[in-house]
Amino acid sequence: MRAIEALEFPDVSPADVRTAPPAVRMVRPGELWVDEAYQRGLSERSVRLIRKIVSEWDWTAFKPPVVVEVDGRLQVIDGQHTAIGAVTHGGIEEFPVLVVHAEKQELRASAFVRHNRDRISVTPTQLHTAMVAAGDEDALTIKQVCERAGIVILKNPPPFARFKVGETLAISTIASLVSRRHAAGARKVLEVCVKGGAAPVSAGLIKAVEHLLNAKEYAGEIEAERISALISVRLPDLEKEAKRFAAERKVPMWRALASVIYMNRRKVRHG
Repeated sequence: MRAIEALEFPDVSPADVRTAPPAVRMVRPGELWVDEAYQRGLSERSVRLIRKIVSEWDWTAFKPPVVVEVDGRLQVIDGQHTAIGAVTHGGIEEFPVLVVHAEKQELRASAFVRHNRDRISVTPTQLHTAMVAAGDEDALTIKQVCERAGIVILKNPPPFARFKVGETLAISTIASLVSRRHAAGARKVLEVCVKGGAAPVSAGLIKAVEHLLNAKEYAGEIEAERISALISVRLPDLEKEAKRFAAERKVPMWRALASVIYMNRRKVRHG
């Protein structure tokens, strides 16, 4: 834990603060409005998010919507999904909102843009780290599988992309792998990558190794140790060859890499 500290930006001049800070107000969710002139409609992804908000409502995860008062109505600038989720839930009688001042629609639209543009999205690896800290069962299983396989999940890319053996950012691919192959099967795939000295262990390589170890077309045709040996000795060349193969055959890069590794299976010795 650390206290918030200022950063030094010699080339940045602080802006003149000309607007008033927001005021906190308790309102009924159904009293809020949306200006469709600049607000986005509800996509399938929006509906999924609202369903999640309704089914998992928790005040510890609540972020107050930002609104502006226009002609006696409170219009939502940021937090439309939260507001709709609260109304849909039916059990949220009131919640706090942050009321800002923006008299012209242009200012309100500009504020909407800034709320949605000037934010740092949480990366999948950062989210995984938080889920582990929260005790999420699936995240803990993934963590255990990776630790036993020698995989290190990074929260951010290393400086100058200098990855060490076993380091990865491919948490989404690993999560899918664990879901499909369970702990033992996923560990076997990841161990092949680590034993091959992969740095980083990329999503494409993970998928390629999984395919080689589990697809019917390769069953019994290539051993895990030989895959590791090929990765260790020839991975850069294999990836270049796979890139050409993918372009010529119009197949995904990971599938091309699997094919190229298989075609080169007799070019190295192991053991």
